[in-house]
Amino acid sequence: MKDQPSPIRETDDEARKLARVLLRSARHAAIAVLDPETGFPFASRVLLATDIDGTPVILVSRLSAHTKALAKDPRASLLTGEPGKGDPLAHGRLTTQCVAEPVEHGHRFHERIRTRFLDRHPKAKLYIDFPDFLFFRLKPERASLNGGFGRAYHLDGSDLVIQSPANEAIAAKAAETVRDLVERHPDVAAILAMRLNAPESASWRICGIDPAGFEIISGDFLVRYEFETLAADSDHICSNISKIAYSIP
Repeated sequence: MKDQPSPIRETDDEARKLARVLLRSARHAAIAVLDPETGFPFASRVLLATDIDGTPVILVSRLSAHTKALAKDPRASLLTGEPGKGDPLAHGRLTTQCVAEPVEHGHRFHERIRTRFLDRHPKAKLYIDFPDFLFFRLKPERASLNGGFGRAYHLDGSDLVIQSPANEAIAAKAAETVRDLVERHPDVAAILAMRLNAPESASWRICGIDPAGFEIISGDFLVRYEFETLAADSDHICSNISKIAYSIP
């Protein structure tokens, strides 16, 4: 009997980019943890953002079942990727196995993560500073990408993380960078939405930048764009964004 061909394709740059976009463009995700009392998988839904290095971030209540589970066993799995028209299984989705790292008030990453989370989820301002809420960074360990029928890949956690020496410097100037860009080009977000074929919606704005790309958001719509190469600094990010928006196609 002939060996059956493997359903897993060789991971290439196109697959890595699709995986990164599926993870970094998700505003929410299904999370699976291990119930500390029964050992059974427990699935829930969480709001999702990303840290400056692309690591997924969640904000949770200490009273929730998944938070209690993560306190006992930090292993978790995220499912991102939205179904579209037709067969839901024909659309891309990414399962990312992670290790959860708590980020509480006073942590050196807390203020940065808080700012980035609110840029993506402004309504969370109502409860983000409650004492019983905390963040988790979900460090990717490995991932499984299904890009549609016949397009399955295995990825390493490093495929999903932005490994750049510029991360911290860009994070420190992120708000200033976006503000300066918008002051020079007040219509930049609207032009980007048009260039990136974003859904028709009002009041698009840039809601996040990092060395690998940026996001624009309007209401429930969020679009992620990945640069061809990592940006070296904030000026490089502004230059990239301006070229995307205003260069002749």
